[in-house]
Amino acid sequence: QVQLEESGGGLVQPGGSLRLACAASAFAWDYYTIGWFRQAPGKEREGVACISNSDGSENYADSVKGRFTISKDKRRKTVYLQMNSLQPEDTARYYCATSVSCSGTYLSWGQGTQVTVES
Repeated sequence: QVQLEESGGGLVQPGGSLRLACAASAFAWDYYTIGWFRQAPGKEREGVACISNSDGSENYADSVKGRFTISKDKRRKTVYLQMNSLQPEDTARYYCATSVSCSGTYLSWGQGTQVTVES
């Protein structure tokens, strides 16, 4: 089973940027699609972005298209989420998770990292 650890969250002003990292520990890490999710207090968990293991294609939620970019560093077994033009509505706890496809069931989850966007 893949173990995941998120990092890179923090407090940022509106319009600012953060880069989240999802580090994986598993020999077969590259077999998995990696997705980023977020959950704000009182709200349902939302899929933010995913990167496919099969062809490297990327998918984004409409709310983050053009602002967030997901990428993969195979050597470091790390998936990044570059977040630009952050807004208060992006405030949430962000999680990464593994699946066999972007639309599949996500089985392994990290503990999350908090992102807070406020003036």
